[in-house]
Amino acid sequence: MKKKSVSMLLATAMVVSLLTGCGSKNNSAADTTKEETKTEATAEAAVDESNDTTADNAGEETTITVFAAKSLNQVMEELIAEFQKTHENVNVQGSYDSSGTLMVQIEEGADCDVFFSAAIKQMNQLDETDGLVVEGTRHNVVNNQVCVVTYKGSNTKVTGLMDIKNAGSIALADGSVPVGKYTRQAMVNAGMLEKTDDVSKISTTDISKALGGVEINECANVGVVTSAVAEGSNEVGTVYYSDTYGLEDRLEILEKIPYDLIGDVIYPVAQIQNSEADEAEVAMAKEFVDFLITDDAKEIFQKYYFDTDVED
Repeated sequence: MKKKSVSMLLATAMVVSLLTGCGSKNNSAADTTKEETKTEATAEAAVDESNDTTADNAGEETTITVFAAKSLNQVMEELIAEFQKTHENVNVQGSYDSSGTLMVQIEEGADCDVFFSAAIKQMNQLDETDGLVVEGTRHNVVNNQVCVVTYKGSNTKVTGLMDIKNAGSIALADGSVPVGKYTRQAMVNAGMLEKTDDVSKISTTDISKALGGVEINECANVGVVTSAVAEGSNEVGTVYYSDTYGLEDRLEILEKIPYDLIGDVIYPVAQIQNSEADEAEVAMAKEFVDFLITDDAKEIFQKYYFDTDVED
């Protein structure tokens, strides 16, 4: 009887042990499943948060500032509109003036991401002297041509540069403005002005004396010259061929000054070092510079009378 009781106690103990073991295994499996579910939920939440952040960044607007020569005003507005068709969150702000004026503003710390000059001299100053050009972003984009123009119906006796002294008045950009410098260079090469080391330093007073005392209206940029002639304020002036776009009914081209008197009128562009720009602004500035040398951009330049057949 005693042996039977002991046996029954042992059997009961074994059953309890087995049940406890099974329960422990089941609880461990359940705990593991719960941890896996929790980990998966955390990962999914992290992915969702990352996606939300990406979407937020994609919706943020980035502004880049482009300093461009006044003669680029019209074409740049169309180029900017074209660029923004594929960059909806990028706001490109164009600022236009003479290349010399813009260069000085950049040197003085103006907020600028891209500089598009009407002459190589100003770009060389920022690049080689000031070190403000982002390496690998400088490109020669277009060529232009300087023209002697008059307003429609002026009945001027002037036929071109060589007899420009016959005008009643001349609108001429100052020597710091590329078109003003090119005009002075052409006059020197044509024997109309004395040779000098820096033609940009030739004053309008000296030019007037050399041309027999003709009245000269000194202008701050080529846009002012164009307006002065188109409105009839001055009889003739020198502008770029591209400046006559859209004014064909108001301006008459008397002469396209030969390249052998001036040389090529190359327009370089480059991204500018901007310490105030964030990563998005820097990236978009480079993309805009790259866009300006695409075939699509070249078609737009050609529409505005620019020559795109240039060596980069």
